[in-house]
Amino acid sequence: MAGKRTVLTAGLRRLAALLFEMREGVGLSKEEVSGKTGINVTTLYRIEAAQARPQRRTLMTLLELYGVEQERRKYALDLLSDAQKPGMSRPYEANLTEVYSAYINFESEALSARHYQTSYIPGLLQTPQYAGAVIDTSMPKVEAAVMESRVAARMNRATVLSKEEPLELWVVLDEAAIRRVVGGADIMRGQLEKLLLESKRKNVILQILPYDAGAHPGMAGAFTLLDFPEPNDPELVYVEGIAGDELIEGHLEIRRFGVIFDQLRAIALSPRDSVGLIERIAETMH
Repeated sequence: MAGKRTVLTAGLRRLAALLFEMREGVGLSKEEVSGKTGINVTTLYRIEAAQARPQRRTLMTLLELYGVEQERRKYALDLLSDAQKPGMSRPYEANLTEVYSAYINFESEALSARHYQTSYIPGLLQTPQYAGAVIDTSMPKVEAAVMESRVAARMNRATVLSKEEPLELWVVLDEAAIRRVVGGADIMRGQLEKLLLESKRKNVILQILPYDAGAHPGMAGAFTLLDFPEPNDPELVYVEGIAGDELIEGHLEIRRFGVIFDQLRAIALSPRDSVGLIERIAETMH
């Protein structure tokens, strides 16, 4: 069942990386570990790929085999405890894709997010009415209860902007997203007013990429870069697309998206000029 699946969290990814590092450190292959412990090779693969949470006894068996000292053993057990905690996506997972659920969990633990969007207002800045109008266009069509769950998940996500240590959000938004009337003029005007309000937060930077900027490197599609406070947590990129969403890791890939974002924010309007453009467009929504 969808509600029983293991959805990726920062804690689970941290534990998986640690176990891979430990196994590599003692020079054992997965097959050798399986032969010495009786743990299935497929299970070991899923644990090290953060696709499954190890049971406590499985973790203890691996730590014993790897000869892990007490302090590091405690760290691994603490990570397991952390990985067992439900992520922010838990109440909504039955109605969300696995990748999107994982993204919500990572976003809730991130230090900062750099977001580029081409077609619509980013989820963290949406009103419930706008979110419902966007989700209503999904294919295939979803039932009312599923739509309500997805809108609720989106609204709950936005709490990362107002928590004690809020997410630092930098958004570059294509002009098309603020001109396209989604859900009717009233809903769109409310959404633009919400954008103006959110842009006043100290932890939010909003820039509009105007039409007259011409061709640019972000035309291939939307993406989000997440940075984390833990130095052992590598950056992530979340990419949205019709073929499905994707979470990307890897230094070279991350660097490419970082360079693209830097180019986009350099050619976008300043935050002040962006607010002015949004205000002018909002005045036309009657």
